[in-house]
Amino acid sequence: MPSTSFSAAAQRLLESCLRGEEPEAAWLDELASPEGSREFFRVVVEGLADRFEPEGVEIYARLMAAVLARRDHGLDPGALVARYARVRAVRRYEGPDPPEVVVLSRVTLGADVAITSRLLDAAKRRFPRAVLRLAGSRKAWELFAGDERIGHLEIAYPRAGSLEERLTPAAELRRKLPPEALVLDPDSRLTQLGLLPVCEDGRYLLFDSRSFGGDGQETLGALTSRWCEQTLGVKGGAFLRPASVAARPAGKVCTVSLGVGENPAKRVPGGFETDLLRLLLARGFHVLIDKGAGGEEAERVERALTGAGHRNRITVFDGAFAPFAAAIMASDLYVGYDSAGQHVAAAAGVPLVSIFAGFPCDRMFQRWRPSGRRVQVIKVDLAEPALVLDQVRRALDRLAL
Repeated sequence: MPSTSFSAAAQRLLESCLRGEEPEAAWLDELASPEGSREFFRVVVEGLADRFEPEGVEIYARLMAAVLARRDHGLDPGALVARYARVRAVRRYEGPDPPEVVVLSRVTLGADVAITSRLLDAAKRRFPRAVLRLAGSRKAWELFAGDERIGHLEIAYPRAGSLEERLTPAAELRRKLPPEALVLDPDSRLTQLGLLPVCEDGRYLLFDSRSFGGDGQETLGALTSRWCEQTLGVKGGAFLRPASVAARPAGKVCTVSLGVGENPAKRVPGGFETDLLRLLLARGFHVLIDKGAGGEEAERVERALTGAGHRNRITVFDGAFAPFAAAIMASDLYVGYDSAGQHVAAAAGVPLVSIFAGFPCDRMFQRWRPSGRRVQVIKVDLAEPALVLDQVRRALDRLAL
């Protein structure tokens, strides 16, 4: 079946779930297949999660449990949903201080900065004698590798993998977790947002980031800190400690990322990116721009550079994200779309302009927007290049940059 057909099937399933209907078994089998898995996660799972509604969390649990049971007949969907309801409840940790605390990565780097870092910070202060490890990819751990207290438990997650491949990390975690470790789960993809158990419930705390906070307008960072206070008795603050040291160009430096995480809706079309670089150069900045992971993003960066001119005042960064994060932390300004870089700048207190487009609902915008004293967020309801560029110009004026 062509990918467009899988996408249409996924959209039908999402709409059916939102109407409260029982999903057709054929749809579940189709989208749980190796060929349909990508659209199932992209359209259905992310579509439910991005609404940040308690009803969506419950729909997700029932749907995913049913899908898993169809792939593994040894699983009881009712038992999975019942356990999920138990661990979602916010509870104060009253157990003994554990010898080890394992914090699970959110897999995406921006979420690890905005959310996971706060759990790491809270765990450091609540359990000062415990061994502390981040479970996830090396590139996620590298954001904190400069902190000698934070070790690494390597668990890979295939973001473009089949359903079976995406379930492997939870099984690997169960094998690798020390028997006495306390596990802090920030709604991680490693556990399929907490649905798959990786240890005993008494040693497991789940931050249900999709429903915690209810109808409020707080950011995910603020909600994570509040959850840490309610469960561990201490608030967690966002922090970064990459091991790498930034190589900073001379003069007034603006770091820029045009990455959109394979979501073209987050972009402003036309010649906006070229005009953005021209504006920053006209303001006297030396621009340090991330080339990204290659492919479409790298091509867009090259087009923007060609149109902007002044190549002697533009440096292209081509490498791992942690060194670029270090460069953001050492810069005078950060400008970019809704992506990991904005959360790095916010955590480091670097003035930033976030161009936030492509959000499916206002709740998602409110949850994921960066916050801070010198943060300017441009909420793009209409991605008209000239209009957005003018908003960037006014944001720079407000920052006096």
